[in-house]
Amino acid sequence: MKKFLVLLTALLVSAFAFAQEKTLNPLYTLPKIIPDNNVQGSVAQKSDSAKPIIVTESGIYRVASQRSIFPLWTEGKGKQILRVEQQVGQGKTVEAFYFVTSKGILYSRDLRTFEPKNQGLPVLTIKKYDGKNTTFEKQVADIKDISYNPEKPNQMVCATKDTVYISEDSGENWSIYGAPRSGSAGLKAVAVATIHTKKSDGTVVDEDYVFCSHSTYGFHYGKVSAKTLINVASGLAGADPNVGSDEVSDILPILCKNDDGSITTEIFLAQTFIPRIYRFDFAQKKSICIYKGKEPADTIDGLYLADSSIIYMSPKTINAYDIAASGESKQIQKFNEYKNIISVSPSPIFAAWIPPAESGYKSGVVLNELWMMNSDTVTSQFAEKISDQKSLYVPAYQAYLSNGIEKYRKLIRDHNLNSLVIDMKDDYGLLRYESKDPLVMSKAKTSQYAIDIDKFITEFKKDDVYLIARIVAFKDRNLAKYGDGKYAVWNKATGRPWIGTRGYETDDEGNKVMTYYDENWVDPYCPEVWEYDVAIAKELIARGFDEVQFDYIRFPTDGTNLSSAQYRWQSPGMDKESALISFLSYARENINAPIGIDIYGANGWYRTAARTGQDVETLAEFVDVICPMFYPSHFENKFLNYEPYEERPYRIYFYGTYRNTVIARNKVVIRPWVQTFFLNVPYDRQFYDAEYVKKEVYGVRDSVNRGYMHWNNAGNYSNLAVDPADKPYKGRATEAKPEYRKPAIGAKEERKPSQASISIQEEMMNKILLWDSVYNQDNENL
Repeated sequence: MKKFLVLLTALLVSAFAFAQEKTLNPLYTLPKIIPDNNVQGSVAQKSDSAKPIIVTESGIYRVASQRSIFPLWTEGKGKQILRVEQQVGQGKTVEAFYFVTSKGILYSRDLRTFEPKNQGLPVLTIKKYDGKNTTFEKQVADIKDISYNPEKPNQMVCATKDTVYISEDSGENWSIYGAPRSGSAGLKAVAVATIHTKKSDGTVVDEDYVFCSHSTYGFHYGKVSAKTLINVASGLAGADPNVGSDEVSDILPILCKNDDGSITTEIFLAQTFIPRIYRFDFAQKKSICIYKGKEPADTIDGLYLADSSIIYMSPKTINAYDIAASGESKQIQKFNEYKNIISVSPSPIFAAWIPPAESGYKSGVVLNELWMMNSDTVTSQFAEKISDQKSLYVPAYQAYLSNGIEKYRKLIRDHNLNSLVIDMKDDYGLLRYESKDPLVMSKAKTSQYAIDIDKFITEFKKDDVYLIARIVAFKDRNLAKYGDGKYAVWNKATGRPWIGTRGYETDDEGNKVMTYYDENWVDPYCPEVWEYDVAIAKELIARGFDEVQFDYIRFPTDGTNLSSAQYRWQSPGMDKESALISFLSYARENINAPIGIDIYGANGWYRTAARTGQDVETLAEFVDVICPMFYPSHFENKFLNYEPYEERPYRIYFYGTYRNTVIARNKVVIRPWVQTFFLNVPYDRQFYDAEYVKKEVYGVRDSVNRGYMHWNNAGNYSNLAVDPADKPYKGRATEAKPEYRKPAIGAKEERKPSQASISIQEEMMNKILLWDSVYNQDNENL
């Protein structure tokens, strides 16, 4: 991801107290910059990269003209570019590219042959099911970031969701370096650099260090030789003063030369959810803020050094932080030219190489996290259908009679909503409709409060209401009991179906009695469980629902006996992540309609799948809607709880919706569940009322504005908020001030359809071939 430039000067740093800052003062004075691209002064032998390269959802392409691109590699999805100048002889280097893809890491010098560099990296086992047979596919675990040491290009690091890997031979072989916390998902960025430390006696000690960032455990560094990571949170800002620093999005080592000719390495950082750039003061072990953006929720990512500027991505723009100009940050001069280059691809684009001739910089530019250029556009094939749905949860038992249907039709009309969610398979696995599907009927039990599905759909469609069928997936008492517990999560200690234990209570007679959670779970690894849930989903779509929503698409998390839970359908090489990937890939292949999933609020707030397997970055590849439960009552009372205290509901939904959208890279609609219920916790006791609910809705609107859903399990909507549409918010939340961007992710704009074409052979590079007639033959979803 990184480009390294030699700066022939010393960096002059003046520290300041970030927490107390009112205006940001320049922290650097760089009187002279010499744009030399290599410390040793060697000359790089260029690969065939004189034309821009784009990395997209459908592969890697060379841009031949503003209307034509040539395929270089189309065997999977592309994600990231790392350009390296590797030494191949005395005074000679060669330009090479590493690409992060769905097939792992690919390496190329000539951009014609692409060699896998995955030896030693972890492999996921994905279970495939066709209704009769089970097969398995191996795939390299998702690579979150890759980087190299600018002084030792053969030394490289990469990161999966939970582990940092290191290579000393240009990626030929990878070995485990470590992690901030073993087995904890959430790694975002990684880098490696040689740090030169001058001792008191004047001698200089050279030591290689790994740097990495974790969504929940923060920014870390550690010696390559020690393989121990140390947290360094000092100086990093956070949106919540009660919690600490926010996620570091990217790490950029820069080589510099001091006046005496000695080489030093400076480490620069950015943050994912607030606009900050830092220099990491290695001596003080503190991050010093050198640039602070104006927005309360914004993203700086994809750091790359070109000439004297750090190029970076933000929503809908590409910017340059000019180190030599005392910390100014502006949109790059050739922004429109960059847009023209990357807009040639009709499939979502994630990275690009802009060569010197077209970049406006002597060194050329690598752009990563390019999805932000189109941050106002969801890339799901159902984007238009799923966006702007404002929903009401309808308890099924209240809608099986005509007066119940009329009650909710009126609530939806009166509050300017346009959608509803209703249980079609509830929390106990009972169907809330009469199935006609033989597979479903063979295993299902139907509730006595089942609705007349045809009447229900007909009545709500009179008002053009968008209908979402909630299907509780892996929490299912009925299916857990089917066939003597054939599909149940098993208790290996008792040899019976597993149920989570709460602990002992004392009864009226003084006896200790074990208590249990009211939850029964089926095995997420089981293809027959997938088949059953997907059959229900397909039937509901066929009978008139617009969207299906899988809830409890996770593993059990509660129980003092959780360690006794056994998954008998788990196949060798599979973990929680691969189980959910396997299920959702099966669902995606079999459901021709929007698919939504419900997730914990914490899994939408942080880049983590802690305990549940709900890794948003991964799951977003297979679904269209993600529905985080950002209920203020479910966060710790101190979370985002600062003055003005009554604005906490607005803040949680404003920041939460933004964060979840960024983590999902805009591949899905983030449609949060809004807390429209009271919970007996300190904050709710003080503040819950109709205004509380209204603030949540305004928070979603001002953040991303793609819809929301009201949840009240009992259907008590006395505090229901009328959708505000474009009405100004009159609360006191700082984030709601009119000078800030609304929505925070970037306002919508009209776009003309791409007129790009793809050349199939080298000699056809100057010919224009229409995408519809050539490329879309094999890509009908584009």
